This record gives sequence, structure tokens and C-alpha cells, in this order.
Amino acid sequence: MKRPPSVSVMLVLGVLVLAAVLGTQSVHAQQGGFFEPEPEPATEGTPPENALDKSDLEFFLRHLYVMNPGIDVEITDYKPSSIDGLMEVTFKATQGNRAQQRSYFISKDGRSIIEGRSYEITKNPFHENLDKLSNLGRPAFGKEGAPVVIAVFSDFQCPYCAKEAKVLRTQVAQDYPDNVRVYFHDYPLKRHKWAYQAAVAGQCIQQLDPQAFWTYHDWIFENQRSITEQNLDDKVGEFASAHGLDTLKLSPCIERQETKPGVDESIRLGRDLGVRSTPTMYVNGRRLTGNVRWAQIKQVIDYEIAYQKVTRNAGDDCGCQVELDIPGQE
Repeated sequence: MKRPPSVSVMLVLGVLVLAAVLGTQSVHAQQGGFFEPEPEPATEGTPPENALDKSDLEFFLRHLYVMNPGIDVEITDYKPSSIDGLMEVTFKATQGNRAQQRSYFISKDGRSIIEGRSYEITKNPFHENLDKLSNLGRPAFGKEGAPVVIAVFSDFQCPYCAKEAKVLRTQVAQDYPDNVRVYFHDYPLKRHKWAYQAAVAGQCIQQLDPQAFWTYHDWIFENQRSITEQNLDDKVGEFASAHGLDTLKLSPCIERQETKPGVDESIRLGRDLGVRSTPTMYVNGRRLTGNVRWAQIKQVIDYEIAYQKVTRNAGDDCGCQVELDIPGQE
């Protein structure tokens, strides 16, 4: 049988038929919900009948994940999915500073819910992240044009970020001098009192001297425990003087927060990508969260190097291709 030119591969994590609620009830009650809340089951209303009705879908999913009324729910508009016969919708649950979201496919008769993701076999499985992810102008180290790109969303006050940063700064240069390029993206968390201002200072230093940014990056993570909201500006000033930076240019940039738009744009990008914690890194679009061991990162990098030799659908765009003007041709 001849294959069609474009094949969609669907990974079904769980097919939930509305008529089988009783069969899944005990399993999900044991697993807990989105945030393992204390449940407050509904005692009024009518049974859900149509997953294409947002109220019915919310009612069903709140029961499925044992979600109490204190968890806010947002359901996106239904849209046609990449799979014939299925609609797609995103369900987002929020409680305080914590949030999770999941995608579902709904049959057009509204009777079946499929939890999972669909992939098109002719595209990079992480192409949606790659399409969103812009590294233009971001601090970087490693070889331009490398087949593997690691985009790191980090917070200068985050202790796990400090550990991950040290691993990347040492191991990438040592093990992959020609095959990996690392980009840094600011993602200061609100609960960290001095992280945002440290990000502003870092981008000011980046503008002044791109190489000095990485010196600042390593220094602030190494001295993280001695920095406070009150002494940050003095500490950064001491760093700048010790490393020969032009403080007459740097100080006004930091004081006026001239790089605030750049920090805010980095945060917005992270949110668009679904970053919820730090560190979060994207290895050729593949998301890795938390303090990931180097052995795991290395395994992903090795796989990506081999994969890109065949597909060439990710990696660093170094801008190395230059079109020269040829006399006599327009």
C-alpha cells in the first residue's frame, strides 16, 4: 500500500470516553489532580454530555483530576486539529503562582476526549518551539553554525540555575567545542527580590561588552549567596571596576533601567514557550526542566548531532551564507 506524502503520527497518552467515567474514577483519584488539592465534588447540575461544550468539558476534567473550586480554569476556543475528524482545545489550570496546561483532541460528535499531542512525521517534532524561539541578540558562547543549540532560560538568584550554569559553562566547551552553541535568556522569577535588577544589569553589560557578559554571568552565580537586594548595585559596581568596564556608561544604563524592555521581552518569550520554572533549557527545541544531570544533557546532544546530519531541521543559523555582488548582474 502506497503511503501518503504527509503522515501525521498521534501519540495517544490516554483515550477518555465520556461513557467510561466510572471506570477511570478510582485510578485518577489515587493519582491526584493537577495540584493534589482537597476535592470538593459538585453536588448539583446535570451530567456532562458534550465535550464541545466548555462547561461540560470543565466539569468532566475537574472530576478527572480532582480539582477543587480554588483552582481557576481557562479553556481556549476549539479549533480544527491537524488530525482529520478531531478538534483541539487547551485546558489551563491556575492556583496562585502555579499553573499547568494540557492539550486535548475532541471528536466532532463531542463524545470522546483524547489527551495527547500529534506530530507530523515530515517536520521536526519540536518545530513549534523552534518557530517561537528567537536567539537574535542574546548572549551566546560556542561555535556559530553548530548543529545543536541550547537556549537557557535562567534566573541569577536561582540556586539550581547556578549549578546548571556551571555545568554548561565547563562541559560544553570541553566536550562540544564545534557542535553546540548556548544562548542565555533572562527569566527572573517574581519571588526572587534582586533577580530582575540583576538581569537588567546583565543586559547593560552585554550591550557594553558582549564578552564581559559571560564574566558577569559566572561571577554573579558564584557569588549568589553574598548578594542581596540592598547590596546588588554596589556589588555590580565593584565587579565593573575590577574588570575594567566603563562605569560612566554602565551606571546610567542600570540606574535608568535602559535594558528593561529587553528583559521583559525575554520573559514574554519564555511564557510563550511555556516556561514555568528555572532553569529551563531547549536543546534544539526539546524542553528540559530543572537541574538536569550532564549525562542526560549529553545523551540528548549526541542524539541531536546524529539526527541533524540527516534532517538538518534545527541548529544554529550563523548567518554565514553571504551573497556577493557580481559585476554585470542585477
